[in-house]
Amino acid sequence: MKKYVDFIIKGFYAGILISIGGIAYLAIPDKVVGSFIFSLGLLTVCMYSFNLYTGKVGHLLVNKPNYIIELLLSLIGNFLGTFAVGNLMRLTRFKNYIELAKDIVNTKLNDSLLSIFILALFCGMIMYIAVNNYKKEKDVVGKYLTIFMGVMAFILCGFEHCVANMFYFSIASVFSFKVFYYLLVMILGNTLGSLIIAWYYNKYNSK
Repeated sequence: MKKYVDFIIKGFYAGILISIGGIAYLAIPDKVVGSFIFSLGLLTVCMYSFNLYTGKVGHLLVNKPNYIIELLLSLIGNFLGTFAVGNLMRLTRFKNYIELAKDIVNTKLNDSLLSIFILALFCGMIMYIAVNNYKKEKDVVGKYLTIFMGVMAFILCGFEHCVANMFYFSIASVFSFKVFYYLLVMILGNTLGSLIIAWYYNKYNSK
């Protein structure tokens, strides 16, 4: 039982860190700079070995079936972390963040599910590459550069990251049946994108 609680706790912390990255993105008008600072969220998740769903799901192919439990509990923790930070931010003086988040959320909810899935698919690919490279790369520059470039790429391209979006939905306080099935499509897209790259890596490039 303790290990299952640990999965949720590590997921909760990952959700907090990704949310902090999201706050930085909302706070900085220059989107290039904002996406660069957002990268700190994923970097610290990797450094502290927290459980971020999009960073872990690609490893499903090289783990036992019960790894699915860890993934699901991590995802629950991610949601709880983003929900907590999003709602705490609503109690602060930074009311403009809420309006910016609402604009982001409205753009997503006015998109088609097919578009959301495709954009989430590409994000999943990038996240697997960034996290896997951090774990495998021995060169320090390459290890960290991939994290920053990966996060900047998915943000500036407008790809869909399910955990980051959990934060935006939370701070905007926009929750409905539509939000949850859009999130489900994002999760599926992130999952499949990550597994596509992971399958190739494990088949042809694993060492």
